[in-house]
Amino acid sequence: MITSKTSKFLWIAFFVTPALLIVSVFILLPLFMSLFNSLFNWNQLLRGTFTGLGNFKKLFFTFPYNERFFNALKHNGIWFCCTMLIQNSLGLLFGYVLSRKIAGHGAFKRIFFIPVLFSIVAVGFLWGMYLKSDGLVNSFLNLLDLSSFRRAWLGDENTATFAIIATNIWRWVGFPSLVFLAAIDSIDQSCIEAAYIDGVSEMGLFWKIIFPLIIPSVTVITVLTVIGSLNVFEQIYTMTDLGGGLNYSTDTIGTLFYRTAFGSVDTGNPEIGIGSTIAVIIYIMTFCISLVSVAIGKAKETQV
Repeated sequence: MITSKTSKFLWIAFFVTPALLIVSVFILLPLFMSLFNSLFNWNQLLRGTFTGLGNFKKLFFTFPYNERFFNALKHNGIWFCCTMLIQNSLGLLFGYVLSRKIAGHGAFKRIFFIPVLFSIVAVGFLWGMYLKSDGLVNSFLNLLDLSSFRRAWLGDENTATFAIIATNIWRWVGFPSLVFLAAIDSIDQSCIEAAYIDGVSEMGLFWKIIFPLIIPSVTVITVLTVIGSLNVFEQIYTMTDLGGGLNYSTDTIGTLFYRTAFGSVDTGNPEIGIGSTIAVIIYIMTFCISLVSVAIGKAKETQV
């Protein structure tokens, strides 16, 4: 006879098992396979001798692998800084302004979120055409009599990364806007009304009351920013190429991983060992930075 405790356990197992299977198959299994593969030398698709941490040493200290890895990592850092400082700051600003219930705020919410619904590949192809030397952006600059600023935005190694980041911000800024808007709207209005009665300025209201209360949402957005910045791939692929643009000016560890694992940067042959090493480093960096972000967020929450 099945007891109530056993019945409860079976129901829990029934609902939890599918999620555990998905996590195991699509996250844990690839992680352990990448770690295992990174410990061996590979002859194209054939596993060779055990090398231990040899592939890690090769990636960090052997030319040209180390040069291209740190160059790609630098671009990931630029992605994170720009996304964190510009996209999330704009999202916070838009979310706060919309929470003030300005005229047409319902329409603005929909407009801000529309680009998020577009396919990354579609956005990449669209902006890839706009940013060509004869594209819409340069035509608009001509119209404003700013032809001196014309350039091949994706063909110039000084502007290519920032041009792609700008299109990414255009696409994603609506997401943090709505997250922050929802967080602000969930705040007890009596707190805000009391602050107004006490004569708190709009700036003081935001920094002393609203911002501390939406720290959990800030933490979530920060973690998602870390994950997105370390895994950026599709837009670079569609707007430049897997070669990382002119002189690797748009290369990230995502494109470097793909190019190395499925076709070496030098020989054109796949280097599974080095590619798996890059994948393991992406996992570790994502986990560690996300952990730090959550810890900082928790510490801020306890101070509120």
